[in-house]
Amino acid sequence: MKYIVVTGGVVSGLGKGVTISSMGRMLQGCGLRVTSIKIDPYLNVDAGTMSPFEHGETYVLDDGGETDLDLGNYERFLSVSLTSDHNITTGKVYRNVIGKERRGDYLGKTVQVVPHITNEIQEWIERVAHVPVDDAGRRHWEAKEEASSATRAGVDGTKAAAASDDGGRRAGGGGVGVADVCLIEVGGTVGDIESSVFLEALRQFQFRVGPTNFCLTFVSLVPIMGEEQKTKPTQHGVRDLRSVGLSPTVIFCRCKEVLEEGTKAKIASFCHVDGPGCVLSVHDVSNVYHVPLLLLEQKLHRILADKLKLHEIPDLDGRLDLTMDGVEGTSASWNLLEAGGGTNESVVDALGGGSEGGGATTATEEEDGEIGTTMMSRSMVDWARMAFKLDRFEDEVRIVVVGKYTGLQDSYLSVIKSLKHASMAVERKLDLIWVEAAHLENDFDNEEDGMGGEREYAEAWEKMKSAHGVVVPGGFGTRGFLGKVLAAKFCRENSVPYLGVCLGFQAMVVEYSRNVLKWEDANSTEFDDRTQNPVVIFMPEIDKENMGGTMRLGSRNTYFTHPIHDDGSPSITRIMYGNAAVVSERHRHRYEVNPDRVDAIHDAGLKFVGRDESGTRMEVAELPRSIHPYYVGCQYHPEFKSRPLNPSPPFHGLLLAASGMLDEYVKGGK
Repeated sequence: MKYIVVTGGVVSGLGKGVTISSMGRMLQGCGLRVTSIKIDPYLNVDAGTMSPFEHGETYVLDDGGETDLDLGNYERFLSVSLTSDHNITTGKVYRNVIGKERRGDYLGKTVQVVPHITNEIQEWIERVAHVPVDDAGRRHWEAKEEASSATRAGVDGTKAAAASDDGGRRAGGGGVGVADVCLIEVGGTVGDIESSVFLEALRQFQFRVGPTNFCLTFVSLVPIMGEEQKTKPTQHGVRDLRSVGLSPTVIFCRCKEVLEEGTKAKIASFCHVDGPGCVLSVHDVSNVYHVPLLLLEQKLHRILADKLKLHEIPDLDGRLDLTMDGVEGTSASWNLLEAGGGTNESVVDALGGGSEGGGATTATEEEDGEIGTTMMSRSMVDWARMAFKLDRFEDEVRIVVVGKYTGLQDSYLSVIKSLKHASMAVERKLDLIWVEAAHLENDFDNEEDGMGGEREYAEAWEKMKSAHGVVVPGGFGTRGFLGKVLAAKFCRENSVPYLGVCLGFQAMVVEYSRNVLKWEDANSTEFDDRTQNPVVIFMPEIDKENMGGTMRLGSRNTYFTHPIHDDGSPSITRIMYGNAAVVSERHRHRYEVNPDRVDAIHDAGLKFVGRDESGTRMEVAELPRSIHPYYVGCQYHPEFKSRPLNPSPPFHGLLLAASGMLDEYVKGGK
């Protein structure tokens, strides 16, 4: 296993997550399997109880882990599915060590930060790095575990073992299904007290795994003052890093402009790296999907190959191709390292072929299941074409997001990314408009509580009226819920494409109950526990005392139990999922549609087309397309599984409807 660590200095928020994700995408283009780990130095066990205003969104994984939003960047860029163990926090580490101490695992020794905490961190990294994170690897891993369990139980494990072998072949050789390279991001900045124990653990770890298996990189800020690029912040950051026994191989310099050669030479000289070629310019580009190409153009893959001896990885089976099937050769025409550089009509033509408007080829789509050099680099071709095509879109689609945490857009990062992925699929430039949900309410007596006044009210509704489509995402708490209900009502009555997610789904159920079924006090018991018409209720199995990790979390199946509407038309949500009978999506909620009110609401016209395995928990609701062009709500969070080359189906449907393309899409049988 090769380990690449990304640390940061000067200030937080420089984009370490995007940098590490872009590096991973580039390495995938070389044919390597990649996994990633995020280290968060805070004492919280996970991000589940953190305020969105303080920390941004809580990103939910397949296994129900509530994690830092950077894991979303990893999953979206790398098309992998991580586990909660891929997010290491101080709280988790200390909880494990204290648990071992209570059990007597340390045999009476004095438990200390060094070596017990640092050893726990190193062991955690090594253990999690070997967990398969792509589809083929997980199939192999699960089949291997099944075969092992069958053998222990005295049952014939031949079939499971055969599946395990097949999974290993699909994972790209080696028969193990684990990654070749593990990327590790250390949150915060070098010099923070909170991260010092993790840096000490990594200092020890570099000797534990050996110099050809460990590469440290550093992300820093190069500010511009008086038209001069300043290097002192980077010098001080690297000095702090070296003071704890870590020296970077590569320095990524964040700057508004392309880094000058003189700046690179100065940083290389003062920061102990092997020449200006190891100081990379990560300047502002037209879209974030150019960053892997920017790193490729500066030959980062060659630097890493030399440092980590990538050609010596066992069981590569010819997968490693540093030319990326010729993509490397086209990089000279990208102009990403030139001032004002960007799209070039000839670039897309030079990249040729590629998949149009769809997902990148994956291992499971190949007939023989093998991952060859051409296949892996083809994903890089598709990525490059996508990045450059995105800059050429001219027609706009205007989407309004009605939210509660609009003051910090990172609170809805996955929703934003899903809308961008869908806009790329329909080849439209996304015009994202934010509306504070509370401003849609005409409660002018509580301006100090963020409810807004008459001016905010008028502006919010003007934005709503200009929308081509509306998204109402999830959230918690009373403030703004009425505004979300009013947004659902406006979209239903004015045939504006609408997608409600989690609380947005519940808002459309409440709205329909109030205005169509005439249950005037219909509400969620989260906001009114005395309502005579509780159409949304607290789930009985949820812990009412503890908040952390107690919601209905993680991937769960949704069954399209009502695929055909009363008028004979098919469910549009199911069509967007490729007419699948069952889909798996991620959840994060405590409240659900009241099973006792389902039949009445369904019979009144709001169709619950998707339900859980028991048939009693509602997952998807929609209006038939004979009534509304696109009016869909889902209890789950589809945004967590959206990918740049494979957009989330509900978001894709919204953008198709908002762009006037949904009818053609449906007729085309896509």
